[in-house]
Amino acid sequence: MLYEFIKDHYEEVEPIFFSDLLHDDITGSTLNQQLKELCEKGLLQQYDEEVYFIPKKSKLNLAVGPNADMVARYRFISKGDNVDGFYAGNTFANQIGISTQVPYVIEIVSNNALYDGKVMIGNRRFVVRKPVVPITKENVYVLQMLDLLVKLDPCLDCSYEEAREKFAEYISVCRITRRDVDLYITKYPISVLKAFYKLKLDKILA
Repeated sequence: MLYEFIKDHYEEVEPIFFSDLLHDDITGSTLNQQLKELCEKGLLQQYDEEVYFIPKKSKLNLAVGPNADMVARYRFISKGDNVDGFYAGNTFANQIGISTQVPYVIEIVSNNALYDGKVMIGNRRFVVRKPVVPITKENVYVLQMLDLLVKLDPCLDCSYEEAREKFAEYISVCRITRRDVDLYITKYPISVLKAFYKLKLDKILA
């Protein structure tokens, strides 16, 4: 029964979290035993503590599974239609083009962070922080932008004029409005407001 549920709700290689399978009709020890049996039969494989997946066979008949970045994305950022977090710091600065630094440690802000600190997934380290306010589909982009403005200078590898153009592109693509910013900017340190006006983003927003 458990395997049929997993087959119906998960694709091959997709991370399966123990906590997502746990419900009122099954105890943790029973679920552990069932997952162990499925792994012994080769129907599932364990990637990490409390993380499983349906293995996919490669052309060489080797089992292929998820990697640490994929597991982190599912656990902390988005899974299906749910949005729980965003990439932050140098990770996001690199994504939007204001930094050429490719960080070894990925920084994430997530509703699912139990604390602010380092998290090991597989053999990869992530820095995960709690959000200032709960992250939703509606506010994820504006919160991601404001979070970057908290400590903008250490992430900046270009001029303020170049950075302004990158932020303007991001604002346009994500359809961030002045009202969006006004709703949340006061939740952040004064450094965000200073960076916001230093970049002249107020003149970009509709």
